Amino acid sequence: MSRRRLRDDRGSATVELAMGLPALVLLLFAGLTAVSAVTTQLRCVDAAREAALAVSRGETAQEAVGGDSAPEGAHVSVTVSGGQAVAIVRAPIRPLGARLPELTVAVTAVAAVEPGVPEPAP
Repeated sequence: MSRRRLRDDRGSATVELAMGLPALVLLLFAGLTAVSAVTTQLRCVDAAREAALAVSRGETAQEAVGGDSAPEGAHVSVTVSGGQAVAIVRAPIRPLGARLPELTVAVTAVAAVEPGVPEPAP
């Protein structure tokens, strides 16, 4: 009886591995994409804060965006109105896999324009 049972279980580990491996690969891709998204968002937060503070001190928008804190491919826009400098940074997140749709992170930072500073030119 035990020989028959051994023959019935033959290959079950291979089938279980074949069924579970795609799920593990999918979880790995999702985890790495999430880490990339968080990293990109943190870099966008830094870039938006630096741009808003620089413009609020009277620097031009080009000087404010000149730093390397923005992630690659980021679009930075700075506007000044009502005594506030508003910086918006948008950056793409490239998920692993060339055929997946691209995601975008957008971050906004606001800083009050310092007293005595002339209205900065955007």
